[in-house]
Formats: sequence, C-alpha cells, structure tokens
Amino acid sequence: MEMQPYRRKVNYYENDPMGVVHHANYVLWFEEARVDFMEQLGFGYDKSVAAGIDIVLTGLSCEFKSMARFGETVLIEMSFSRVDAVRMTIGYRVVDAETGELRITGETKHCYFHRQKGRAVSLKRELPELYEILISAHMSLHQSTD
Repeated sequence: MEMQPYRRKVNYYENDPMGVVHHANYVLWFEEARVDFMEQLGFGYDKSVAAGIDIVLTGLSCEFKSMARFGETVLIEMSFSRVDAVRMTIGYRVVDAETGELRITGETKHCYFHRQKGRAVSLKRELPELYEILISAHMSLHQSTD
C-alpha cells in the first residue's frame, strides 16, 4: 500500500511574531493529515462519523527539530505504531518539501468512541470494515519499512 504524504503550504496567519509557524498549528496539521490519510485508505472520517464512531484524540506529543515559515511547503508523513480493536497510535514526520529537512516529529493516540453509547468501543465489533482497513494499512506500512 503506497500512501502519499500530506502536502501543505504554510499560511501567513499560522506564523507567530518571530516569523515561524506557531507550535499550536502543528496539532491542526496532524489532524488534516489524518483526514487525508483516511481518505486515501478509502474510508474517510465522514463515513466513520456517519456510522456513529468518532476517532478521539487521547494523547499527543511533539518534538520540534527546525522551524517552518510562511510560504514553505511541508510534507506530513504518517505511520501507525499501534492499531488494535480499541485504540491506535499514529506517528508523524513533517519535512520541508523542497529540502527534506525535518521540521517536527510527533505522535497522536486515539480510541474509537461510540456517540450513542457515550463510551469507547471495539472498532472490530462496531465498525469491522474500518477495523480491517486499518489493520491492513498497519501491516502493509510496516512491511514496507522493515
């Protein structure tokens, strides 16, 4: 499975007074990349939400390596470090599209939350189609990097 990195141009409003991307924006970029990733898998967030399942953020970490600035284009590469029936962990690498310089690494942790039940649930039981897609993508991505 060949997943394309999410391509994003840095907007002026995302910069702080020092002329670099404000750190809070990277969290939003991770979300944009996850939405794009799910669409590439053929099961967008919209389908999950329509089925009553939200993919809820439960944890976040970032390490800043270099600064992105207005006008630059970055690529956000994603990988799964964990996928199981009740949660997943996604890794991120944000690199400058032109130079390849690493800007940030990060990780988000998620659980699958059923809106009507008001609690975390087993994706394998509640939305098996998406569960199989995620497991397949996890295995495929790990085989291509091993």
